[in-house]
Amino acid sequence: MTDLTSYHHFLRMDIASFEEILEVVSPLIKRQDTVMRQAIPPGERLAVTLRFLATGESYSSLQYIYRIPAQTIGKIVPDTCRAIVKALKHYIQVPKTEDEWKSIAHQFNNKWQFPNCIGALDGKHVLIQPPANSGSYYFNYKHTFSVVLMALVDADY
Repeated sequence: MTDLTSYHHFLRMDIASFEEILEVVSPLIKRQDTVMRQAIPPGERLAVTLRFLATGESYSSLQYIYRIPAQTIGKIVPDTCRAIVKALKHYIQVPKTEDEWKSIAHQFNNKWQFPNCIGALDGKHVLIQPPANSGSYYFNYKHTFSVVLMALVDADY
């Protein structure tokens, strides 16, 4: 794709970041072709998942963009999310000493004028199609079905 702005807008990340994640996640999400069908490539699996996470679009909406049945997307997204967590968990580091915590607070104060802060936490409701027989488990106060995506970041996001 040559239109980098559109690419970034669509997946909420640049090509280099996508390729980096794809490289570490591919072995975990790659599937074998069979006599019955060709497997959906890892890049497409990751793209569908990132689009879902970035927009909260329904599986039925994504099926028209990617030409993958909604039921299949319903299996791809959780599977790919588990693979992303497994592959990238070593990137998450928690400070171990008092000085490291103080350094983070210092960065928040310098960069954002937010004293004594050691992290910024936020969440987003990601719309889903509820699994069969899940009742009201995924039903939220906005009268939609969703899972909550939480993110905790330092002063540099």
